[in-house]
Amino acid sequence: MRILHTMLRVGNLEKSLDFYCNVLNMKLLRQKDYPEGKFTLAFVGYRDESEEAAIELTYNWDTDHYDIGTGYGHIALGVDDIYATCDRIKAKGGKVTREPGPMKHGSTVIAFVEDPNGYKIELIQTKPA
Repeated sequence: MRILHTMLRVGNLEKSLDFYCNVLNMKLLRQKDYPEGKFTLAFVGYRDESEEAAIELTYNWDTDHYDIGTGYGHIALGVDDIYATCDRIKAKGGKVTREPGPMKHGSTVIAFVEDPNGYKIELIQTKPA
């Protein structure tokens, strides 16, 4: 077994795709409209879904806003250079909500960014700085 994807409901698909694809450098892997159900599914990720988990962005055509659920935590992305990554994200208009630094009670360097819907994405330094 393996993780296939994490699903997020989004209020504005275009803004969400811009964030995940342009700010976080993911690729749009596939997208399909479901007119009878009035929704669109878009899958984004860094590699083909046969190799790596993806994020499913679910856009319900009649809903433009969702409240952040109390059960949602975050999506975690491993990055080689967390400081350069955060600088690049900010330069592209992304919102860094926690600047890079050691995690509380630990030494792993992390940062947090926020997508256009308010979902948190944790960045984790995967190589020594």
